[in-house]
Amino acid sequence: MRTGGDVLLRACGLHKFYGPADNSISVLKGVDLEVRRGEMSAVIGASGSGKTTLLHILGTLDMPESGELFFQERDLLKADESELCHHRNEQIGFIFQFHHLLPEFTALENVMMPGLIGGKEQEQLRGDALGLLERVGLAHRAEHRSGELSGGEQQRVALARALVMQPSLLLADEPTGNLDSKNGKMVFDLLREMSRSLSLAVVMVTHNMELAAEMDRQLTLCDGVLTG
Repeated sequence: MRTGGDVLLRACGLHKFYGPADNSISVLKGVDLEVRRGEMSAVIGASGSGKTTLLHILGTLDMPESGELFFQERDLLKADESELCHHRNEQIGFIFQFHHLLPEFTALENVMMPGLIGGKEQEQLRGDALGLLERVGLAHRAEHRSGELSGGEQQRVALARALVMQPSLLLADEPTGNLDSKNGKMVFDLLREMSRSLSLAVVMVTHNMELAAEMDRQLTLCDGVLTG
């Protein structure tokens, strides 16, 4: 257990519902959350409790009906879509249960993709991507396409891709959910090592209580309310 650094992301009173106003389903009911640099937070809860919805809102992939969301004191809910796209590309890494690698590209090209989209200089980007593949133990697989990689290798490539832009925040949605226990532990240990070495804030949705117990904070989402 350790205490994180400065507050990076702050959510206040987030409300989210789906459906028409007269027959809506309320998913988030006034969620408050502070995410600190270098801190790993687990969000646990039953299926359908709104964990993924919360993660999407924190990553500005979805918007709440009401509430506030600040990143380093910047009001994200007042930003336009162009500004939010830039924010996501520069500041947030995403890793999901399914790796979402592009099958026609190599591992190296997949890792480079966010930087190519962001207009980063290709030679430096290539070096950064190769360095990350080395850190996740896959430098020797850099020129292999995703279909030639095992499930554990694909998820490690996805982790490298999420970090290539050197984000401040990593949002992970069941990143070990499709892996066996050995590969799941390997991916989690890499996540933790990256968090420690890069002062990377991590918010991870998981059903794996053993992994959640190894994180700095355990938060529970139940009936639209986040506690912990």
